[in-house]
Amino acid sequence: MALRGAIVVDTEKCKGCSVCVVNCPTNTIALSKEVNSKGYNYAYMASPENCTGCTNCATVCPDTCITVYRVKV
Repeated sequence: MALRGAIVVDTEKCKGCSVCVVNCPTNTIALSKEVNSKGYNYAYMASPENCTGCTNCATVCPDTCITVYRVKV
Protein backbone atom coordinates (compact mmCIF):
# COMPACT_ATOMS: atom_id res chain seq x y z
CA MET A 1 0.00 0.00 0.00
CA ALA A 2 1.40 3.38 -1.00
CA LEU A 3 1.66 6.35 1.29
CA ARG A 4 0.97 9.93 0.35
CA GLY A 5 2.44 12.61 2.54
CA ALA A 6 2.19 16.31 3.13
CA ILE A 7 4.19 18.74 5.21
CA VAL A 8 3.26 21.97 6.93
CA VAL A 9 6.08 24.40 7.62
CA ASP A 10 5.82 27.08 10.29
CA THR A 11 7.21 29.73 7.96
CA GLU A 12 7.84 32.23 10.76
CA LYS A 13 10.02 29.77 12.71
CA CYS A 14 11.90 28.50 9.63
CA LYS A 15 15.35 30.06 9.21
CA GLY A 16 16.02 28.56 5.77
CA CYS A 17 18.94 26.34 6.82
CA SER A 18 18.21 23.84 3.95
CA VAL A 19 18.80 20.76 6.10
CA CYS A 20 15.32 19.47 5.20
CA VAL A 21 15.90 20.14 1.49
CA VAL A 22 19.11 18.08 1.47
CA ASN A 23 17.56 15.22 3.46
CA CYS A 24 14.38 14.84 1.38
CA PRO A 25 14.75 11.63 -0.66
CA THR A 26 12.03 12.65 -3.14
CA ASN A 27 13.09 16.27 -3.75
CA THR A 28 9.77 17.53 -2.46
CA ILE A 29 11.05 20.49 -0.44
CA ALA A 30 12.67 23.71 -1.66
CA LEU A 31 13.42 27.13 -0.24
CA SER A 32 11.00 29.86 -1.15
CA LYS A 33 12.05 32.95 -3.05
CA GLU A 34 9.82 34.83 -0.60
CA VAL A 35 11.12 35.71 2.87
CA ASN A 36 9.44 35.58 6.26
CA SER A 37 9.29 38.52 8.69
CA LYS A 38 12.83 37.73 9.89
CA GLY A 39 14.23 37.89 6.35
CA TYR A 40 14.77 34.13 5.85
CA ASN A 41 13.85 32.15 2.75
CA TYR A 42 11.62 29.50 4.31
CA ALA A 43 11.11 25.88 3.25
CA TYR A 44 7.96 24.84 1.41
CA MET A 45 6.52 21.86 -0.47
CA ALA A 46 7.68 22.48 -4.05
CA SER A 47 6.51 19.10 -5.42
CA PRO A 48 3.63 17.88 -3.24
CA GLU A 49 2.94 14.90 -5.50
CA ASN A 50 6.37 13.44 -4.61
CA CYS A 51 5.95 13.43 -0.83
CA THR A 52 5.74 9.99 0.79
CA GLY A 53 5.51 11.24 4.36
CA CYS A 54 8.85 9.69 5.35
CA THR A 55 9.40 12.30 8.12
CA ASN A 56 13.09 12.83 7.28
CA CYS A 57 12.53 16.58 7.04
CA ALA A 58 10.83 16.87 10.43
CA THR A 59 13.45 14.67 12.07
CA VAL A 60 16.42 16.76 10.91
CA CYS A 61 14.83 20.22 11.34
CA PRO A 62 16.79 21.98 14.09
CA ASP A 63 13.90 24.35 14.84
CA THR A 64 11.09 21.75 14.79
CA CYS A 65 9.03 23.82 12.39
CA ILE A 66 7.91 20.97 10.10
CA THR A 67 4.85 18.80 10.72
CA VAL A 68 4.35 15.72 8.52
CA TYR A 69 1.02 14.13 7.66
CA ARG A 70 0.56 10.71 6.00
CA VAL A 71 -2.39 8.92 4.44
CA LYS A 72 -2.65 5.50 2.83
CA VAL A 73 -3.78 5.58 -0.81
